[in-house]
Amino acid sequence: MTDLDEHGRPEPPLSADETDTLLGFLEYQRATLAWKCSGLDAAGQRATVGASSMSLGGLLKHLALVEDNRFSRWLHGQDRQPPWDTVDWKADPDWE
Repeated sequence: MTDLDEHGRPEPPLSADETDTLLGFLEYQRATLAWKCSGLDAAGQRATVGASSMSLGGLLKHLALVEDNRFSRWLHGQDRQPPWDTVDWKADPDWE
């Protein structure tokens, strides 16, 4: 059983093999972003702070793309899945 912190995030393992450590920290980071985005409507997820163009919604989209790309394409050699399969990456490499 994984211990949860005060925000419901799973505590990464203190002593584990490389795979379990990586997955433990990945789950912690996923849970952190979910916590920060919880309760926000679409406008809240699109909001930026100061001069930055970064938003929580944009960060969610970016992380979904990166995870899908690394695990599905690089690790398992699968084709891009929706919605990434319909993007014209050559025409718009900075699509996200």
